Amino acid sequence: MPEGSHITQMDTVKHELIEKLSNIVGERNLLQGDALIQRSRHFNDARPPEAIALVMPTTTEQVSKVLASCNAENQTVVTHGGVTGLVGGDHSSSDDVILSLERMNTIEDIDLQSSTMTVQAGCILETVQKAAADADKFFPLDLGARGSCTIGGNIATNAGGLSVLRYGMMRNQVLGLEVVLADGTVISSLNHLLKNNSGYDLKQLFIGSEGTLGVVTRAVLRLQPAANSIQTALLAFDQFSQATATLHALSSKLNGQLSAFEILWNNFYRLSTENIDESFSPPLDSDYPFYAVIEARGDNIQQDELAFNQALEQVAEAGDIADAVVAQSSQQAQQIWAVRENVECTKQYGIRFRYDISLPIANMEQYIVETEAELIEQFPNMIFCCYGHIADNNLHLQISPQDDTLTIDAANTTQAHHQANQIVYQPLQAIGGSISAEHGIGKIKKTYLHLCKSDVEISIMKQLKLSLDPKSVLNPGKIFD
Repeated sequence: MPEGSHITQMDTVKHELIEKLSNIVGERNLLQGDALIQRSRHFNDARPPEAIALVMPTTTEQVSKVLASCNAENQTVVTHGGVTGLVGGDHSSSDDVILSLERMNTIEDIDLQSSTMTVQAGCILETVQKAAADADKFFPLDLGARGSCTIGGNIATNAGGLSVLRYGMMRNQVLGLEVVLADGTVISSLNHLLKNNSGYDLKQLFIGSEGTLGVVTRAVLRLQPAANSIQTALLAFDQFSQATATLHALSSKLNGQLSAFEILWNNFYRLSTENIDESFSPPLDSDYPFYAVIEARGDNIQQDELAFNQALEQVAEAGDIADAVVAQSSQQAQQIWAVRENVECTKQYGIRFRYDISLPIANMEQYIVETEAELIEQFPNMIFCCYGHIADNNLHLQISPQDDTLTIDAANTTQAHHQANQIVYQPLQAIGGSISAEHGIGKIKKTYLHLCKSDVEISIMKQLKLSLDPKSVLNPGKIFD
């Protein structure tokens, strides 16, 4: 067959597939060509997404038919939630179909007796939080992208966030799932039970699988009792050991009510408080080496407030707290949290390399000292900051190389990013750390997966992928090739 005829035939197959997908979801729920230009590919990238088409189903049945149709034609599919990830898990090419669940955003049921909420995967996290609060319940997953990230994306990446210390990762918030496999098969396991030990717990395969094994369409979420009192404070420390001693002391003294302990290195505290807005006044002086935002949730306002203040006083008397401010109102609490959540404070410095890593608390201080020193040697003019969820072993690093050549030369930027990756990731292998604490692997980190997974583990992961998606049509090139 002449080459030109082959191309025409391929184009015809693609055209027929797109027409079939349009018939499945409806013409207004499929975007291609000029219609895609109006959309952004990512929350920090205004360029339009690359794709053959973007499909927006409204039901599980439509998702099933879309995937079955694509699988039959070996058509690759990239799933989109709120496109707020940081590891390239939502990256698509001009050969992909994007499957967005944004129109499957209904809260279907809130069961107060079982303390569960059944939602479609396209629900925004903040919407779920508010619905739970309106029902006098609490959905504990919380992260900075709460206003745009989706429950499906949170499940696919096993999101962590600010309350892992007390409530755990997203995995701990999920009781049941409905998932569509690559060939369109629907697995409906919308379990509402806290205890269900009947064979393999299949939902665990899909939580954290980054859309490579199946597409989550619905979920049963576990709700917690609403807190009647929330105590918030910002602490300052002269030494890292004082921060860890305070964490252990408060964990013990507050009887399990401590829900957040967020550590901030001085470099992050300074950048954050200087870049919120002109009227913002830092809650504490900017001269301390370390800070921590802490939060405790309880049931009795007076008793909890007294216990919180007494615990802080006891730790201060032991000499571990250099300075502190305790929020006296919800507004003051928001101001304290604003310091921690201002993670875009380095955006003004141009190119950024961002990391979420996990490592033992005992290794954190030395790791940061040595890593920063190596980075300075590689990027003498860099802007560097560190913060994170110390209680659950998670630190976030941001690096802005401040090298003008990188902004005009993509090859140089790629090389610089690889150099930074080697400095940040390589030491983690020896201390039992992980290159990803909560964001996943995606496309960006897969080269370094061997640093935290053994060959056997990676082999088994690939076997699971082959079993559930033998044609490799779901989120191809993510986690591993």
